[in-house]
Amino acid sequence: MIPSDLRSEIRWLASGFLLMLFSGFGQTYYIALFAGQLKNDLSLTDGEWGGLYTLGTLASALLLTWAGKLADTVSIRWLGSGAIAGLAVTSGLMAFVTEPWMLACILFGLRFFGQGMLTHTTMTAMGRWFNRKRGRAVSIAGLGLPASEGLMPPLAVVLIAYVGWRQTWLLSAMLLLVIAVPAIIVLLKYERHPTLGPAPAAASTAGRQHHQWTRGEVLRHPLFYALMPGILTPAFIITAVFFNQVTLVELKGWKLAWFAANFPLFAGAHVVTALGAGWLVDRFGSRRLLPVYLLPLGLAILLLALADTAFIVPVSMALIGFTTGFAGATSGALWAELYGTVHLGAIRSITIAVVVFASAISPGLVGVLLDAGVGLEPQLIAMAAYCVAAALWMLALMPRLNRLAMGL
Repeated sequence: MIPSDLRSEIRWLASGFLLMLFSGFGQTYYIALFAGQLKNDLSLTDGEWGGLYTLGTLASALLLTWAGKLADTVSIRWLGSGAIAGLAVTSGLMAFVTEPWMLACILFGLRFFGQGMLTHTTMTAMGRWFNRKRGRAVSIAGLGLPASEGLMPPLAVVLIAYVGWRQTWLLSAMLLLVIAVPAIIVLLKYERHPTLGPAPAAASTAGRQHHQWTRGEVLRHPLFYALMPGILTPAFIITAVFFNQVTLVELKGWKLAWFAANFPLFAGAHVVTALGAGWLVDRFGSRRLLPVYLLPLGLAILLLALADTAFIVPVSMALIGFTTGFAGATSGALWAELYGTVHLGAIRSITIAVVVFASAISPGLVGVLLDAGVGLEPQLIAMAAYCVAAALWMLALMPRLNRLAMGL
């Protein structure tokens, strides 16, 4: 349910929701469902499949550092619909892939337009359009992602079984072109202007209002880099788990359909946590959530590593959903809170590119380690330990983050 003071903003919140929803066709949890068919048809090992995914995603991250700045100058209406059209084209091409080099190019397009531009465009728009309601706006628009997480994997598994994996990609492309592009063009017929009134008390300061950081200033600021070990953790670890879901279920003796059937639970936890986190962001500031949101992820990964029973899957998926919900609400508001909104698109283009980079590294790294004989379970245990270490690091940074948010 949308709060009463946000109901007049339904047009813009719905556009953000849909942009995040349709980004799912370029997200790991969707693409990885086709790993078995792609590896079989193209004769790829785990390392080769992961390497191609890493290559395509890395290329998308590099382009995003330039293209992300367009969110500061190009209408969200046309930037968003253009990104969806690009995602539709690459989704359609996936149905005809026959060579590894073709797969690398297609993965680049899926990751750039889906995970990259659509999520970047959405969060830049919410951060700029809303001020005192920013946390809740980011959370509501971000609900499009758990909606796709909950709907798309089970639906894809059914479609793959009944019409084939290539035809499933063709249907995805048709959906994007026939429904998604027109919906965004209609919803964003009128441009949104920022919410009038002061920013949340937790983030509003005179210093912040007098100085709006440029991208160059942010890149020269040491604290920006100090945040990365925590900010990048969800992208790296969740991508590693979902990308290797086929390998995981084979290792544990589970069914892929059972794993995919728990994505709605993951999405539900994502939704509930995102809504609660949005209220907390508006009340206390996004930076104060940083030390805690990695802990559920660490526990989830540890459970997947140590447990053999398939009944641990829903527990782990819910815990991953908790971290995803907190991460989305936090990262969507954090950069505006710390560095201002005037150059938000340029700043976020760097942050989202680095996040995409982290999501690119994990499939290739895990695949190489698997080919080298390092089991998936030891790798998961190491990731769980890192979550705890990163949470402690975020806690240590809190005094400096508070000073920055207060303009000191």
